[in-house]
Amino acid sequence: MPSRRTQFVRPFIALAMVTASTIYAIAQQPPTPTRVRGTVEGIDGDTLAVKSRSGEEVKLHMTGNILVLGLTKIGLSEIKVGSFIGTTTVPGPDGVPQAVEVHVFPENMRGTGEGSRPYDLKPNSSMTNATVAESVVGNDGHTLLIKYKDGEKKVVVPSETPVVTYVPGDRSDLKAGAKIIAFMKKLPDGSLETDRVSVGRDGLTPPM
Repeated sequence: MPSRRTQFVRPFIALAMVTASTIYAIAQQPPTPTRVRGTVEGIDGDTLAVKSRSGEEVKLHMTGNILVLGLTKIGLSEIKVGSFIGTTTVPGPDGVPQAVEVHVFPENMRGTGEGSRPYDLKPNSSMTNATVAESVVGNDGHTLLIKYKDGEKKVVVPSETPVVTYVPGDRSDLKAGAKIIAFMKKLPDGSLETDRVSVGRDGLTPPM
């Protein structure tokens, strides 16, 4: 009887080991990128050709309802109490998050992506979309207290930090040489699709 039980249980142990090793292998794989930053090389029908900042050639299928947003540079003084902003931060030398860039959302985009999460712009960077609750102006920039639904964060914004805002755009902005960030997803056949692109105006490289 014990030998029969062993014969019965052994396949399940093997299956569990295979499953565990498969899960481990999947966990070790790098996450699929969700955005590409780069320069438009051209458009062929609904296909957007992009050369990424790392030099890769990427082809994206543009959906019929693609949203194109322009990005234009503004001054640090445009960040006011009550502004809804997004900011990429990295740990500062004193532990206080330091802004690498700030983008100010227009009122009709308030609430977009509210919260704080890891981001892929720089090592140890985070993206936080939140409302400015306090702003203290210093000699070398601003110190902001930003609040979102699950918490708050103090952020130092050095005076040289790029600050941008969104403006309306359309597919005509996606011309060769334009600097973009395209949000993308991988389809079952392995191709890439985008339904949202942010494009720098007047030669601007999107800083986020």
